[in-house]
Amino acid sequence: MGDKNNQFKFLLILLAAAAVLVFFVFKPFLFSLLLAIVFAVVFQPLYQKILKLTRQRQGLAAGIATFLVIIFILTPITFLGFQIVKEAQQLYFFLVAHSGKDVVLNTIDNLIAKTGQFFPVFNDFSFNFNFDQYLKQGVSWLLKNLGAIFSNLANLLVSSFIFLVAFYYLLKDGKGLRKRIIDLSPLGDREDETVLLKLEAAINSVIRGNLTIAVIQGVLTAIGLTIFNVPNPVLWGSLAAITSLIPGVGTSLVIIPAIVYLFIVGNTFSMAGLIIWGIAAVGLIDNFLGPRFVGRGMQLHPLLVILSVLGGATFLGPAGFIFGPLVVSLFFALLDIYTYLLGKTHN
Repeated sequence: MGDKNNQFKFLLILLAAAAVLVFFVFKPFLFSLLLAIVFAVVFQPLYQKILKLTRQRQGLAAGIATFLVIIFILTPITFLGFQIVKEAQQLYFFLVAHSGKDVVLNTIDNLIAKTGQFFPVFNDFSFNFNFDQYLKQGVSWLLKNLGAIFSNLANLLVSSFIFLVAFYYLLKDGKGLRKRIIDLSPLGDREDETVLLKLEAAINSVIRGNLTIAVIQGVLTAIGLTIFNVPNPVLWGSLAAITSLIPGVGTSLVIIPAIVYLFIVGNTFSMAGLIIWGIAAVGLIDNFLGPRFVGRGMQLHPLLVILSVLGGATFLGPAGFIFGPLVVSLFFALLDIYTYLLGKTHN
């Protein structure tokens, strides 16, 4: 009996060592693999429909689903990413130039002057701080975090290839992998199924819910900024997609400054149009699409969403915008399972 225990302990040590080695082997592709898992869960309903149309030909159905992801997801994201980096660079070079600094400072002075016409207390307000430092730091942050994804073309191509291959096989062989995970888990089959179902619900809720709404609002914001001649609309629309996750504030953090900018430059027609656009096309998204998307699956409180998004971005970089909310959702899913098992034990 002692020999068997020693053999088992030795096997666990070897398994742990092998797992560490496997982690470092897979580490360069970890983001692509995790993203493929998320997409495989989200696109599972589409795959099942294609599977019926192809008469249960799993390889063909997975191939068609992968092709659709390339056409409708990866291609637009790639072009969007390069456009974001391009506009961020243009903004950076404009701001570091002496003329760019003067334009922004004059704009702020004009805003204070116009505000002083209605509120005289602002006439004595002086605007003086190290403008160059803050602007350079802010735009440099954008270039560093957003450009890191799209600037290295070779890494982008390799990561995209790994993502597509993993996505294909996760769709094609997902059921077998799921069964393997259940067999290896020390929990009961019922508990394993509950964990997996809650994790799937969390992924669907975060991706189809909060992040889908954020993307839609970001796109609509960029369209509105383009229509009403606000500079760098793609860059600010992308920022609006992030700020839309902030409870009670959302895209107004981008739209209101854009409205103020149009007011300062004297473009009152565009200013009025952007106000209407912000209220009608962007502001009402939460009321109409929000309940339909966010209401599915496991929900996260808006405060937890923004904390997980910003905290994930700080800890994981740009990938944290996706995986931060998923990690928090997984935590609450496991917490529910723990509560269930605890109650079952006491009963």
